[in-house]
Amino acid sequence: MRIIALSTLKAFWQDKPEYSDAKEPILAWHRHVLKADWHSPVDVKQDFRHASILKDGRVVFNIAGNKYRLVVWINYAYKVVYVRFVGTHSQYDQIDVQTI
Repeated sequence: MRIIALSTLKAFWQDKPEYSDAKEPILAWHRHVLKADWHSPVDVKQDFRHASILKDGRVVFNIAGNKYRLVVWINYAYKVVYVRFVGTHSQYDQIDVQTI
């Protein structure tokens, strides 16, 4: 899979020192997804059983032992994962995951 945009993920842990513990778990997720070959949400669930599959290609991943949330939109036909949001649970609770 191709991931758009790693820069969003890097900014999360680089811009705020309190989130520096997210770096390694996010990079581990990134490495795993780069090697993935997802054709449907079922494939995502096989790789990440705790991922939440939402409508319209949205998926929520738990990062760093469920300390952070990562929201992506997946275009399965083109094998592209678009990072839409990364943040804490309280930050996640303040967004509309279907529109971000």
